[in-house]
Amino acid sequence: MKIGIDISSLAYQRGVSRYTADLVKALAQQADTELFLYGSTLRQQKLLTRQLHKALRNTLPDRYDIKLQRFPPSLLAKIWRLGLNPIKKQLPEIEVFHSWDWLQPPDKNLPLVSTIHDLAIIRYPQIAHPQVLKMHQNSWRFLRQRQAQIIAVSQATRNDILRYLEIPSKCVNVVYEALPTQIVEISQELAQKPELVFNIKQKLQLNKPYLLFVGTREPRKNLVKLIQAWLPLARDYQLIVAGEQSWDGSAKISKNENLRFLGRVNDYELAVLYHHCELFVYPSLYEGFGLPILEAFSHGVPVVSSDIPAIREVAGNAAELANPLDETSIRQAIEKVLNEGKIASDQRLKRMIIRLQLFSWQKTALQTLAVYRRAIEDFSA
Repeated sequence: MKIGIDISSLAYQRGVSRYTADLVKALAQQADTELFLYGSTLRQQKLLTRQLHKALRNTLPDRYDIKLQRFPPSLLAKIWRLGLNPIKKQLPEIEVFHSWDWLQPPDKNLPLVSTIHDLAIIRYPQIAHPQVLKMHQNSWRFLRQRQAQIIAVSQATRNDILRYLEIPSKCVNVVYEALPTQIVEISQELAQKPELVFNIKQKLQLNKPYLLFVGTREPRKNLVKLIQAWLPLARDYQLIVAGEQSWDGSAKISKNENLRFLGRVNDYELAVLYHHCELFVYPSLYEGFGLPILEAFSHGVPVVSSDIPAIREVAGNAAELANPLDETSIRQAIEKVLNEGKIASDQRLKRMIIRLQLFSWQKTALQTLAVYRRAIEDFSA
């Protein structure tokens, strides 16, 4: 199968970037596939190239072809709306195109697939820049008109797509993502470099027991409730918050010397933070998948999270789930896990390992290939 994939998101180094890199890598390892990779960026051309080569290392070079252009997303969107610069002209051999959910090519003679990770931008419009929301809306409209096959990364996201985007159910497929391979690689590297781990711990001042939260600080991450739930435990445990600042209302919380905001950390620092925390806390109000939960599981760290659909799909019975709207429920879940004995703790670790094994990039690749075939068959019908 000759597959075109938009890899422009690699330049932005976000969650969707890791998804794209790991999907490309997994597809390149499947038999009877040939990848044609399209990317477009103006200022981040070198970064895009570097990230792509990093993703494709250890794969066979005859399994893919690369076409990069120098258009920023806003300009490319206008060009494509005019019907210009079609993907088929850039990648004439492809049988199907997997688009980035920001932008859709103008081609009408090409089966189209796109992945939607969540609809937070609809559920929480206050977090979205108006221009970003407009680009997504234009993209969704095009996908609906083209009757494209959509990949949803969870059943919860699929339900939101059916509800909010009114895309026919026959066009929406659940294909779970998996733990980013970069997480595994960094953990293995750090295991061989105890001096690096020591230096990172010193830099981050990890000298007290702490609970860890990871994520962009925005309202749906529910950080205010988490802090309120943690405060009675503040004497014994720090709460470390790692992630870029948006708006989260945490300024309303009284200052506490054991509440630490680190901002964005690099991947090595994040791995150390996960590995040495007592507990990972993630009481999000809304998720499309909940990848940080798998990241915590991979480090053998117990998790307290939210009793919401996507989290239940990912965490199963391996995490302690609380009502995210109730700070007492969150605190009780935290205390339960912190006070578990060795037998209960070992049993939880076994459940975490089982959950991790349910998600793999090989499985994701095989199921994604099935969606590509469905898109080709429906287009030809």
